[in-house]
Amino acid sequence: MRPLQRLIVVPACLLLGGTVTPCKAGTDLSRAEPTKEECFSALEKARTLAATLPTGHLSRIFAESHLHQAMIEANNGEFDECLEWSERATVEVNELKHTLQPGETLKMLRPDEEPRR
Repeated sequence: MRPLQRLIVVPACLLLGGTVTPCKAGTDLSRAEPTKEECFSALEKARTLAATLPTGHLSRIFAESHLHQAMIEANNGEFDECLEWSERATVEVNELKHTLQPGETLKMLRPDEEPRR
């Protein structure tokens, strides 16, 4: 058989939506998209978790920013993106990815302000 005449078998999960996605064992292709309720539940859990950090804590600020983006995605009907941003907020709080060293401060600029040089 010549190389170009071989039958190429491609798993269906690689062809969905015209994009290439890796196949996972036990992939449930019938899984419905996330719902609004799932999104808001994840948002509330992440918001509660973020509230455990002090108000000025840098990781809380980042987490709240992620939660803001999650709300934007939810309002656009992108509930899968909402869940991803909620997860980012949760990871931010759990891992404390951003912290200030003793004596350091964070100055938040308004959109119309320019940093001093």
